[in-house]
Amino acid sequence: MMRLKNITYTLLLTAIMVTTVSAQDHNPTTTSPSTETHAQPATEPHGTDTAHQPSETYDPVPNVMHHIGDAHQFHIIGDLYMPLPIFAYDTEGGLTTGFSTMFEHGQKAVNGFVLSHDVVRKALGLPKGDVTLDIVDEHAGHVNYTIEKEIELGGKKVEEHFVKYKGVEYQLEESRKLTSMDASWIDFSITKNVFTMLMAFGLLAFIFLRVANSYKNNGGKAPTGLTNLVEPFVTFIRDDVAKPSIGVKYEKYVPLLMSLFFFILFNNLFGLIPFAPFGANVMGNISSTIVLAVIVFLVVNFSGNKNYWQHILWMPDVPIPIKILMLPIEIASIFIKPVTLLVRLFANITAGHVVIATFVSLIFVFGNAGKSIGGSFGGALIAVPFTAFMNLLEILVAFLQAFIFTLLSALYIGAAVEEHHHAEEKH
Repeated sequence: MMRLKNITYTLLLTAIMVTTVSAQDHNPTTTSPSTETHAQPATEPHGTDTAHQPSETYDPVPNVMHHIGDAHQFHIIGDLYMPLPIFAYDTEGGLTTGFSTMFEHGQKAVNGFVLSHDVVRKALGLPKGDVTLDIVDEHAGHVNYTIEKEIELGGKKVEEHFVKYKGVEYQLEESRKLTSMDASWIDFSITKNVFTMLMAFGLLAFIFLRVANSYKNNGGKAPTGLTNLVEPFVTFIRDDVAKPSIGVKYEKYVPLLMSLFFFILFNNLFGLIPFAPFGANVMGNISSTIVLAVIVFLVVNFSGNKNYWQHILWMPDVPIPIKILMLPIEIASIFIKPVTLLVRLFANITAGHVVIATFVSLIFVFGNAGKSIGGSFGGALIAVPFTAFMNLLEILVAFLQAFIFTLLSALYIGAAVEEHHHAEEKH
């Protein structure tokens, strides 16, 4: 029963996170100057497509940011990509579906939608159907179909994106999300991060169903195989995290804690596998960690008993001036706790991906500086050992960050449900 609850909690986590992450700007950090290519998108740092880089210098920043950002396809090698489904609902034109390949790396618009800097946007006023856009910039093999310029909006200068069709510019509009609910369309597309979360949920559902069935059918025998692998993690979260942190009411929260632990762990491990359909930076997406933190925030505060709220709003046995002084601090702590959860997970996972991508970029930096095979070889001698070491370290970090997030969640829940024995202490 506990394992079936785990699947239910994980399904809830996945559904909420998929909805939230798919509604955000999928790659806000990859919007770079016009050196970003869409006919031939920037490859991952570990790729071999360096022929299109400017000959005079190599800038690793766009590739590193591309690696840690979200996208509508998985890069395999060279110009080969694994496309992902597009679901864009326009309040005027209805639902547009297909795969990201229908945009031909930004060259075409479909029903007014374009792929600009790995983000689906709507070109306001663009004719419906399949439209081939005008090239707005071509430099050193990079072909760009998006114009970026500042415009006056509400007395402020903001950067907006445009595309050209038959010489006419059309402004691009991002999808509706929490920060811009007035947009005319909604993006439900499956991005790398969303696909990875769904994949993690599917694998977790398979594992826990197999484990649950094995316990029903083993007749009390010692667990073997997959069950033997999973059981130490389950007992560890239950006996060493939930029970000491929450107390006598721990059983109610064990399924949630195990779902948090395994969901974070699997997404972290998937992000370390350097080939499609893996390598997505799920927990390095701030939207993902925000959703997890909000779930913990709601569970903690809805589980809080009278003692919990009394100590926050009006501390007992404390002088009134101190109570007044502590009140805003205690109220702020309610929100600070989930913020520390989301920032810690987001920052640590993102930092690991950035370091690995940076080490790999050294191969191209040294190769470009040396203008020879020897330069690339020298960079590889430095980059490969450090990258291998960082990957091993990131495996440890994947487990550690899942454990820390789960442990702190359990501690916050334990503080909310703890019964105060003040009267007994006086005796």
